[in-house]
Amino acid sequence: MTADPAFSVDAEAPPDRGAGLEVAVVGAGAVGATAAYDLARQGAAVTLYERGKIASGSSGRAAGVCYNAFADPLDAEIGSEAIERFRQLSGDDTFPFVECPYVWLAREGDDRRAAAIREQVPRMQAAGVVALEMTPDELAERFPALRTDDVAVAAVAGAAGHTDPARYTACLAAAASGAGATIETDAAVAVRTDPARVVRDGVEREFDAVVVAAGAHTKRVLAAAGRSIATKPYRVQALTAAADLAEPMCYDATDGFYCRPHPTGILAGNGTEEIEADPDGYDREANPGFADDLLSRIEHRLPGLEPALERAWAGLCTATPDRDPLVGELEDGLYVATGFQGHGFMRAPAIGRRLADEVLGDDGIEAFDPTRFTGEEEFEIVEGMTVEERL
Repeated sequence: MTADPAFSVDAEAPPDRGAGLEVAVVGAGAVGATAAYDLARQGAAVTLYERGKIASGSSGRAAGVCYNAFADPLDAEIGSEAIERFRQLSGDDTFPFVECPYVWLAREGDDRRAAAIREQVPRMQAAGVVALEMTPDELAERFPALRTDDVAVAAVAGAAGHTDPARYTACLAAAASGAGATIETDAAVAVRTDPARVVRDGVEREFDAVVVAAGAHTKRVLAAAGRSIATKPYRVQALTAAADLAEPMCYDATDGFYCRPHPTGILAGNGTEEIEADPDGYDREANPGFADDLLSRIEHRLPGLEPALERAWAGLCTATPDRDPLVGELEDGLYVATGFQGHGFMRAPAIGRRLADEVLGDDGIEAFDPTRFTGEEEFEIVEGMTVEERL
């Protein structure tokens, strides 16, 4: 998407409380582009740096599944805020957001995950999430495309949908440009602190604030600035296939995969590798056998679909010791947003806005305070998309 100087996805801009503030945002993925937009539209002088092209990292390889199905009140609040903003910002001239129910289920014999789902739903409802538990018969009646004879329990969230992550990110970067931000692509930069500044091609530039939202590269960017953070990148895999599926989006918790409708058929994935990956040297192609195995699992859950593989790929997510992200101020003038456990894109509209507000003086998200860890912690990578994660 080409940045149109007059382009804006919000009809009314808030007061110019960022006037006079110079901010660098490092990383033009979904979170970085959103933060840049929200800072620029509030009057800050923003420069958005991207080492490649807009959405060339994890955001461009994301699944585009969006839901608020979380039992934790904070996660539910952020998820609901993000869904509502996806709805508000989407349109024919921006990016698509297709409303679509989200179903998650556990199979017979999987007592642990079935119990987790049964515990989740009332807690989600208490947190304001529109979610319902469903029996196999109710699931079959509502979603005839799904096989249900081996399902122990399922749940459905109504506030959900899917979109094109690359288009969303390009749209928000264009909107940031339209609000006055400067976009610099193919711009590998280094970050320095005390004071906060950015170095490009040997030239230093001081800023009032520097926001590092560089996905899996965030840890290395900050390490070069002398700051250690408790994150590890890990590899995930996905595919698209020709098929005919209108709804629902589905997560089979027992079989460990998700799928959603896609303009060419379906998008599915979750080939997670729980080992630390090299963000500069990881294999961007899917593993041999990944696609065949996943397609067979899809055919079991959606027996009439007959998906035909189009392409398969790998991307990166980032893990933290407690599976909550690091969002907020690391030290005076230096901010970070990373560690989303595979939920970064779906939270981007809310996280980007809240991070921008923190830079402009509001309180941060206490539970996501990046200083809660020293950065020296040893921890195991745990997959982000699990039913246990939503408890």
